[in-house]
Amino acid sequence: MDQPAPATRRVTDPAAAPRHRVIEAPAGRLHLVEQGTGPLVLLVHGFPESWYSWRHQLPVLAAAGYRAVALDVRGYGRSSKPTATEDYRMLALVEDNVALVRALGADTAVVVGHDWGANIAAASALLHAEVFRAVGLLSVPYAPPGGPRPTSVFDAMGGDQEFYVSYFQEPGRAEAEVEPDVRGWLAGFFAALSADTMPGPDDPDPHFVARGGGRLRDRFPTGRLPAWLSEDDLDFYTGEFERTGVTGALNRYRNMDRDWADLAAHNGAPVKQPSLFIGGSLDASTTWMSDAIDAFPSTLPGLAAAHLLDGCGHWVQQERPDEVNALLTAWLGALA
Repeated sequence: MDQPAPATRRVTDPAAAPRHRVIEAPAGRLHLVEQGTGPLVLLVHGFPESWYSWRHQLPVLAAAGYRAVALDVRGYGRSSKPTATEDYRMLALVEDNVALVRALGADTAVVVGHDWGANIAAASALLHAEVFRAVGLLSVPYAPPGGPRPTSVFDAMGGDQEFYVSYFQEPGRAEAEVEPDVRGWLAGFFAALSADTMPGPDDPDPHFVARGGGRLRDRFPTGRLPAWLSEDDLDFYTGEFERTGVTGALNRYRNMDRDWADLAAHNGAPVKQPSLFIGGSLDASTTWMSDAIDAFPSTLPGLAAAHLLDGCGHWVQQERPDEVNALLTAWLGALA
């Protein structure tokens, strides 16, 4: 459907320029980039990204009259990287978000997340409805806690192939693939999930590896970057992960069974605040989780709309920034 263009205003005050900050939080420190003034909108990235994945949203939200804040999730970028795997459980990441809102002097915020950030945003809204007054989910739809143990589900997928989540869960295994050539691996991973460069239906699925020693990168496309990703963009992401390594980021996958146990008291619980979903029609996260989208009337009773962007892949706010910005600002403007 046609969407209204984002509301804009001429920004002249210094507070509207992007600024980097570091705050104290349960993680130790959290790095964020802040732009604009007004109601707080917290932007939470996914894997393998950083605050930078919101570079197209920060100025537009600021111009529309919001205080837009994109953080580096613990383990990423300039935020702290705890050494213990269990320090990346969902409960800890939610408390980071609460601490960030408090440190910024706000009582409430709208939280918007992409990929793993969508799960973190949904859990933040579920566990702290008094802080997070609305939630926007990009690419990954909300599925309430509960169901079978996650590792059991992933182990059963793929037959003679191994699902990428199981691959990421084994300590050190993905690191050995990624870290000798961070730039090449990121380029391939971004391309594999982008609409204009993803493998075709007859190509090996990049969400699986061959059992017994396969590598994800052997299934990535090579030779060109997706249209949304410039060489400079890739350089930024590369520099972040060459400095930090990828263990902190991968530890999110290694806590899924802990999350399943930690959140058992909330099994089946809906997120009741006003919500929005935006996904890509070509993204496996939306096609594989179509049942979760179908369940939105009961799991997201405050849902304003669910949008699937035709011909879009996984990196929605980077692949289609203008459309995502229009949808976000229209939704934010309609919130009470």
